[in-house]
Amino acid sequence: MSIRLGNSCMNCERFRNDYCTKHQTSVGYQHTCDSFKMKAEIRNEPNCLNCSRYHSPTCANPKKAAPGMLCSHWAPQANA
Repeated sequence: MSIRLGNSCMNCERFRNDYCTKHQTSVGYQHTCDSFKMKAEIRNEPNCLNCSRYHSPTCANPKKAAPGMLCSHWAPQANA
């Protein structure tokens, strides 16, 4: 199975804090429109601060883990 970015409002450059600046309305991941404009840059900044294992018993490197660091055990936090 392939992983792809969807044409949802969250990937649109007009999306700001759950709000569409084009249509002046609240939107979410399930929304899209014909005026969709893909963000020019998708940023992936994995590090300890956005790892679900940070400061938890499952952290592989609890003595070294710090903001800005990345390890091979990094696990993104769920956004559901």
